[in-house]
This record gives sequence, structure tokens and C-alpha cells, in this order.
Amino acid sequence: MQRTVLITGGSGYVGSVTAWLLVQYNYRVIILDIKKPCHSFGYSIIGNAGDVRLVASLCQEYSVNAIIHCAASIEVGQSVKDPQLFYDNNVVVLLNLLQAMKATGVKNIIFSSSAAVYGAASSASLSEEDPCRPVNPYGKTKLVGEYMLQDYAHAYHMRYIILRYFNVAGALPEHGLGECHDPETHIIPLILRAAQERKPFPIFGAQYQTKDGSCVRDYIHVLDIAYAHLKALEHLEQGSPSDTFNIGSGRGISVKELVHIIEENCHLSIPTSIRAGRMGDPAYLVADISKAANILGWQPRYSDINYIIRSAFAYSGLPARQASADRSAFLKE
Repeated sequence: MQRTVLITGGSGYVGSVTAWLLVQYNYRVIILDIKKPCHSFGYSIIGNAGDVRLVASLCQEYSVNAIIHCAASIEVGQSVKDPQLFYDNNVVVLLNLLQAMKATGVKNIIFSSSAAVYGAASSASLSEEDPCRPVNPYGKTKLVGEYMLQDYAHAYHMRYIILRYFNVAGALPEHGLGECHDPETHIIPLILRAAQERKPFPIFGAQYQTKDGSCVRDYIHVLDIAYAHLKALEHLEQGSPSDTFNIGSGRGISVKELVHIIEENCHLSIPTSIRAGRMGDPAYLVADISKAANILGWQPRYSDINYIIRSAFAYSGLPARQASADRSAFLKE
């Protein structure tokens, strides 16, 4: 019997790649998004994931087995300026989504959370057991969402998998899938855009307690994120318990290093300018991913930083002077 998954935010960056992958594994995919998708993977419905009646009707009409909740506001700086937007989109919408699940008997949900729930790193790499002390409204809304899932699971016999993404990056250029936010907020497309426009790329903060003074982040290819969703679905389908997992590469790269890696891979010269650090930006966020490997059987296969850069460059449409973005060259067997 074909399994049916509803993906909220399925027109977005992570949602669209996850939809593509699940279709390859014979899932029936229902996409719910406020905008029309630029792909044809699954059935698309225009609407808000916080619309209880709409979500309930979709769950009943399509006999939904599980929900992957990707829809969210994500930009940290904007969350500081406009926290109300983030509490509306990230907390109220999830509350309404859970209400629709409860009403229709859908028991399984996978939640796109974030490393932002940790706040300032307390160790060289962050495990799921580290304390959560978010330092910006975005991280706080994700942590509230995690608490909501725990409480609903306990009271209403639901089951969840929380995936704490680190920095999602890269593209599937051969399928026309990649980052295209408006406005763009992710660092790799912004560096490539700066190179295209021949403008200095701003580095926010150069006095953090890191090896070169710039922020250190863990970059994970979007296809590896999609595979984490697949493994999480299989985990829930097998009747395994609710749980929380870090999804990252397990390696930290500073902003200055990232600029240099992009220059080398794409044969670009990228001038930079140093700006003041941004409010709410932790210095260091790198994942301990051993729990996902041990319990889900998941590990990153496409998150070599060189492949991430090359795939993003190929998707960007800039002149193709880079080395091949062939995934097979970076595949970990």
C-alpha cells in the first residue's frame, strides 16, 4: 500500500528536495504551501499550514500517514526585528497543525527544527543532550515547537521526530532544485551573488572566539537533509519511539574559510568587508551527529564542502568555470 506524506512548505528549499526524494521511494506526496511550487513532485495545494479546516480535509481526503512540517519563517536577523511574525508563523501555525492532526487521527509528524535552539555553543560539538538556550526569537520559536510536540505526543499518543538542522546548503542543479529565497538569506548564494555583482561580501563579526575571528558553522547538503527525513519516516513507520536528532556534517568551517573555498572551487576573486557582528549570532555551531547514525542509520553522504559549493555554483547560473558537480565523486559508500 502506498504511503502518503503531507509536506508543509513543500515549495521551499528543503521541502522541494524532500518531495523529490520521497517520490523516488514511492511515497505519495501532498504539498501544502502558500506559493505554487516550481516543481511537479507530488500533488500541490495552495494554502496555509495553519488553516485547521484545510489541513484536516487534506488528511482525510488523501489518507495522510505522516506530516513533514517544513513551513516556517527562518531568518535570524528578521526574527530580532519582528518577533511577532515568527511566533505567528512558527508557533501558532504548528499549534493549529497539531490540532488538525488530533482531529483526524494522524499520529506521526517530522518537525524541521534548528541548531538555533542551542544558542551559544557550550562544547566543541553540540549533542542533543546539550542545554537549549536560544539567543534569538527564531531559535526560541523552534524550541517552543519542540516542547509542543513533546506535550502533544504525551497527551494524545502522537509520535514525532525532531530534526535540528545545522546550515543547509547546496543544490540539485540537474533537477532544477536549489536555494532561491526572496530575500536571500543563506550565506553561500549571497557570496556567489556578491561575486556576480562584483561587490565586497560583508563578513559580520571578526572578533569571535574562533580560529580566525569569524563565525564557525556546520554545512549540510540539502539532499542529506532529505535523506534524514526519509530515515525519520521509516523510523516512525516501524513503530519506533519519538526522538530528536542533530542533522549536520559534523565539521565546522568559518566564514573566512568558506569564502576562500568558494574562490578555489569556482575560480572567483571575492573581496570582503568586515562589519559589526549581528545580534543573536552565536560564534560556533557544529553538530555531533553520532545519535542519528546510531539510531536512524543516517549519515551525510553529499556534504563534502567542495561538492556543496560546486552544486550551488552550478545552480546559480554563473559562468561554468568550476570543476564538475557530479555527486558520485563525493559519495560515501
